[in-house]
Amino acid sequence: MDKDQVLDEIFENDPFGLLATKPKSYSTRTPDERMKSSFDEINQFYKTHGREPLPNTSDISEYQLYSRLKGFREDPEKADMLRGVDEFELLREPDGLVAEPKEAYFKPKKIETFDDIFSGDQLGLLDDDLGLFEFKHTPKDYDRAQADFVAQRRPCKNFDQYEELFSAIQRDLSQGKRRLVPFKQDNLRAGDFYVNNGVLLYLENVNLDEGVQEFKSGSRQRKDGRTRTIFENGTESNMLYRSLYKVLLMNGKAVTQNFEKVNEGFAETFGQISEEDEEAGYIYVLKSLSQDEQVKSVRNLFKIGYSKTNIEDRIKNAERAPTYLMAGVEYVAGWKCYNMNPQKFEQLIHSFFGSSCLNVDVFDDKGKRYTPREWFIAPLAVIEQAVELIINGHIVNYRYDAGNEWIVPR
Repeated sequence: MDKDQVLDEIFENDPFGLLATKPKSYSTRTPDERMKSSFDEINQFYKTHGREPLPNTSDISEYQLYSRLKGFREDPEKADMLRGVDEFELLREPDGLVAEPKEAYFKPKKIETFDDIFSGDQLGLLDDDLGLFEFKHTPKDYDRAQADFVAQRRPCKNFDQYEELFSAIQRDLSQGKRRLVPFKQDNLRAGDFYVNNGVLLYLENVNLDEGVQEFKSGSRQRKDGRTRTIFENGTESNMLYRSLYKVLLMNGKAVTQNFEKVNEGFAETFGQISEEDEEAGYIYVLKSLSQDEQVKSVRNLFKIGYSKTNIEDRIKNAERAPTYLMAGVEYVAGWKCYNMNPQKFEQLIHSFFGSSCLNVDVFDDKGKRYTPREWFIAPLAVIEQAVELIINGHIVNYRYDAGNEWIVPR
């Protein structure tokens, strides 16, 4: 059996029609059909927007349609061919204009502007079907910031001056004396530590310069400038302040202060009191000895208050005072205040811990209800740190994160 017979037998024994094929049909549009289809896009634009396409637009697609319509209007021969599909009489001659002689349209057109190019595209060959004018791959702000973040690094020649500092920060983090907290807006400051992608970095200084930048919504002040940023891997960078800000905002953490160091500063401040300083009163911290379950079950619950008299004398009858939750209290910590307004001090610390204020009702011996507002849920070490921040005036740069029970930059 020859090969032709073999092939015939194969095709004849195809009960499921697996070898059956349909001949491909090819259809191509004529130039006239392409021109009419191109004009249909102008009709569709008019239906959608209620007007013909305009030239003074930032939309490149609309500008193409405008140029195409302009070209059709300027070519009487093509305009005559399109009268049947001109649903909105867009090919009419504009008022006051006289059409050029027909033979003028057969002269070679001189190309001088983009308008000349698009107006000669009556068949829509320059349509942006492939999205050529959509800049999807143009680097975004974060991508540019990330490039600056990486590209500007170089070996730090005096890294030996910072090596022990980085080691100390890592020890503090491992011992819980510092914490990593989410990086927030407006807390990028020289002298602080941050972490990006697991790498610890130190923002040593910033040469900030403010300028005005114009946007569609108006002008805005913008701060930027070169930094000196040291990394724990022995490199440094002079990246832009805004580049560092953007990469930390996307994938960074801030490192808190060492609370033990803050407390040492507090002790040093009050260790320099002299006879000339005026005593103003006491700031105190108390712990409740209440057996009421709704009070006893609260961890790190302390009363923070102010007293002009000795604290021990003040709390003698705590069991009968609603402000002490009608229970005994234990004196935990206190500070004698000099040369300051203790009432104002008390207001500041209450405002700082306001988000963690205990919300509970107590009743006195006569059944009258009270809602004390001086009991707060915060670790003692954090309270001591807040007191120091108020004294040194830095409290405005921080807030209390009640969820994590830690002080974090604003």
